[in-house]
Amino acid sequence: MTAPLLDAPAAVALVEDAITAPSMHNAQPWRFVFRPDTGVIELHGDPERTMPQADPDHRALHLSCAAALFNLRVSAVHAGWGPVVELLPDSGDPWFLASVALRSPTSADADLAPLHPALRRRHTSRFPFTEEDIEEPLLDALRGAALLEGCRLAVPDAWHTETLLGLVHDAEHREDTDPALRAETTAWTRTGAPGEEARPDGIPAEAFGPVRSGPGATVRDFGRSRPLPGRGWAVFERRPHIALLGTAGDAPEDWLLAGQAMQRVLLQATSDGLVTSMTSQPLEWPELRPTVRDPLAGMSHVQMVIRLGYGPQGPATPRRAVADVLDTR
Repeated sequence: MTAPLLDAPAAVALVEDAITAPSMHNAQPWRFVFRPDTGVIELHGDPERTMPQADPDHRALHLSCAAALFNLRVSAVHAGWGPVVELLPDSGDPWFLASVALRSPTSADADLAPLHPALRRRHTSRFPFTEEDIEEPLLDALRGAALLEGCRLAVPDAWHTETLLGLVHDAEHREDTDPALRAETTAWTRTGAPGEEARPDGIPAEAFGPVRSGPGATVRDFGRSRPLPGRGWAVFERRPHIALLGTAGDAPEDWLLAGQAMQRVLLQATSDGLVTSMTSQPLEWPELRPTVRDPLAGMSHVQMVIRLGYGPQGPATPRRAVADVLDTR
């Protein structure tokens, strides 16, 4: 039986779920196009929301857009559709990242529907986590989530975790001494000071988290570029639980696979009662990125460093209206 074509209200609902995805500096670098004659939703990168300093090759943009693509898949299955995804469908248009045809549901994606409640519960938490260990079955579930999207998730040992903390701090120092990169970060943060324009993107002050005390924090401190009067401080976990998400290759298609795997891991973690944050600082420096790899994991290219644990949920960051990111043609 042929499924009826997706209509405009249904497309809007799917995109509303898609844009809850995380993105670097909450830039939300995605655009969607709905084709009512075919019922296809296209995903495009937004060249006006790139970060030339921190992300010159647009790797992080691909990850962010792919996270939104995964959310779209989850939402579609939850709504009774079977999403059929084609990555990079037009070799002549590098900003055209994926097309999603909505067909009759199949059993292939049935395991996505249980992740739907986590879409709006998942937030990046830049607050301290507890020192509580994560049970191995939960970590196994996260490894399995990455594998289902064609990627690997490795949990480094204590020695390599210490190495990663050093790399994060090295990357922070490099950013502190790079005026162009500092200016780019500042442009995507806001403190809510009187007269400052309210925006539906970027990192608001309430999402900065506290000033960290101790060497264990791996989250990016946006307060380094936008000091906030009266901002509190806190001791972060001494030995954070870190996971490395990696791919065999390092081309745009690999980045799109990694972004979907990243979001699947984040949603699975949220469903299992964990809180998460991500860090990409060491991955933004070509000379540091190879050393992020865990030599014992056999992972070729690390695409994201994910922090896992138990602690306070981070606040929801703003999202642009669907009308600003969805065109119907």
